[in-house]
Amino acid sequence: MIGRSGNPTLNEKTFERTGGYAGTSRMTIDGTVHKSFIMLALLLGGAFVTWSRYVDGYDVGGYAVGGAIIGFVLGLIVSFRPAAAPYLVPVYAVMEGVFLGALSASYEERTGGITMQAALLTAGVFAAMLLAYRTRVVKATRGFKLGVVSATAGIALMYLISFVLGLFGVEVPYLHESGWIGIGISLVIVAVAALNLVLDFDLIEEGARQGAPKYMEWYGAFGLMVTLVWLYVEMLRLIAKFSSRD
Repeated sequence: MIGRSGNPTLNEKTFERTGGYAGTSRMTIDGTVHKSFIMLALLLGGAFVTWSRYVDGYDVGGYAVGGAIIGFVLGLIVSFRPAAAPYLVPVYAVMEGVFLGALSASYEERTGGITMQAALLTAGVFAAMLLAYRTRVVKATRGFKLGVVSATAGIALMYLISFVLGLFGVEVPYLHESGWIGIGISLVIVAVAALNLVLDFDLIEEGARQGAPKYMEWYGAFGLMVTLVWLYVEMLRLIAKFSSRD
């Protein structure tokens, strides 16, 4: 059985019923990497379109809402129908780019330069976690997986509670504040998001070993993109908290 992951799109059941393919019809790590770069290019393209509108002085709030909703719906469909990944995942990447472009613009409006900082830090963390995984400095052991999954579930529950309470005008203490406790919470969330990358790498590698079908390369890239988007958003939040203390 494949190890567990905190990423809802990549978990122990992702490749259970898809293994057994051989030759050019099976999933490979190199193929997943190529798909990931394609998705990243599409995401950046979508973000560039929204950012261009922001620079031209347009309100991009609608882009954020539209991109988030369409991306969420497509993500759900792909999660339940992985075979549709080659057709829907590229569109998902563009919609996530549109959303992130608008979200980045809103943060940039308040704190200039924050977007570039968050992007560079996200790329740096990704490279560091990939290197740590490839050199086996960090190993996806059973205990490691259980700890990361539990922490991720706790964060998801905390955000859900925050959302529900927010509907009634109640804020969860410290979560959105820029004090040192709020910054500490954001640092922990960023660390958990980064550790999820290790689980994603492990599951993609396991899928290739099991001989998952070729379309699962797109699905693996999709799962990795979900974690990267989460990491980038949390980086934005963390830097914004630091900046508000100046």
